[in-house]
Amino acid sequence: MKYLLDLILLLPLLIVFSIESLVKLFIPKKKKSVAGEIVLITGAGHGIGRLTAYEFAKLNTKLVLWDINKRGVEETADKCRKLGAVVHVFVVDCSNRAEIYNSVDQVKREVGDVEIVVNNAGAIYPADLLSAKDEEITKTFEVNILGHFWIIKALLPSMLRRNSGHIVTVASVCGHGVIPYLIPYCSSKFAAVGFHRALTAELDTLGKTGIKTSCLCPVFVNTGFTKNPSTRLWPVLEPEEVARSLINGILTNKKMIFVPSYINISLILEKFLPERALKAISRIQNIQFEAIVGHKTKMK
Repeated sequence: MKYLLDLILLLPLLIVFSIESLVKLFIPKKKKSVAGEIVLITGAGHGIGRLTAYEFAKLNTKLVLWDINKRGVEETADKCRKLGAVVHVFVVDCSNRAEIYNSVDQVKREVGDVEIVVNNAGAIYPADLLSAKDEEITKTFEVNILGHFWIIKALLPSMLRRNSGHIVTVASVCGHGVIPYLIPYCSSKFAAVGFHRALTAELDTLGKTGIKTSCLCPVFVNTGFTKNPSTRLWPVLEPEEVARSLINGILTNKKMIFVPSYINISLILEKFLPERALKAISRIQNIQFEAIVGHKTKMK
């Protein structure tokens, strides 16, 4: 009887919360200030990471830029300094746990406690499962999800003490839906989305509501990591657009940042459509990119 009463009392709350959420969609959200805050961005030597660093540089933050590519990350740093930011550069392999821990310790000593972290570094090896090399599969998971664990474990204690900070997980629409010839990548991005959601829930349970979380989920982005991508129903995004959407999401404390935003609607519809309908949509979508299939490079 008690459970039935709880369910009856829950119903009006669900209605009120749903209406409140709908109303908020039409109310512009106030953007927070991040001036003076220490921002760590991984994978900052190229693509989304580089453009995100430029956007943060315009906001008077103190930047800590990580990348395995020394030349690339230094080029990003030079542009950020011209934009007026204080920048610290570290060459870090985000697949190496010991290197991550050592680099975080060095950042704490030389720069201070990180207040915003953008886990952007990523790896992708388009291929069918049998053509995918074991070391490529391992590297995909080490960079795309395990690196997130080591970085956050190292940075979280200071955030918990202050009950403030912002943790950003760069995932993908592939963390919500699947694409053939990207099995390791999709699997790692599903894990990244799960990491974001579970961490968000855990921080809420701990009462650390001052620590914000965001997860970026774009469709294909024209960064060169995926060669010659094309689709019929989705746009192929430019990294500048994705970086602007990410910054806006961070400044408004948005939990899930889909780019373009309407992708969220299509993902919801997929949960209700029958399998044959989804296959028909996939044929119309006609996603293509260069991938190793049967040990040969093909457009798939």
